[in-house]
Amino acid sequence: MDRSYILLYEFTVVLHFLWILFLMFGSLLGIKLKYVKYLHISGLVFAVSIQVLGYPCPLTYVENFLRKKANLPTYEGGFISYYLEKLIYIEIEQYIIFLATLILVLVHTFIYIKFGKEKR
Repeated sequence: MDRSYILLYEFTVVLHFLWILFLMFGSLLGIKLKYVKYLHISGLVFAVSIQVLGYPCPLTYVENFLRKKANLPTYEGGFISYYLEKLIYIEIEQYIIFLATLILVLVHTFIYIKFGKEKR
C-alpha cells in the first residue's frame, strides 16, 4: 500500500467530517462573521441540492479515488478513517437524511434571523 495515498485519504475523511460539523454548527460563527455566514448558507444550499438531485458529496468521490489508489479495501484503512467513516456514512434511509438536512436548514435560518447581526 502506498502510504502517501493513505494519508491523503485519511486527511480527506477528516476534512469531510469537519465539513459536516461546519454544516451542523456553522451558524454559531456565522452570526458573528459575515463571510462565514455566506459560506455556511452556500454549503447548506449545496447539501440540499445534491440530495435533491441524488448525487453524493464530491468528497465521497475523492475518498473513493484515494482509497482505490492506496489499495485499501472498501471502508477500511487507518485509525482515523475507520472511526470517522462510521459517523459520516451512518446507515440511515436517504429520506431521513434529507429530512434532517431540511431541519438543519430551518434551525440555521432561525438562528440567522433571530441572532444574526452582521459583523466583518
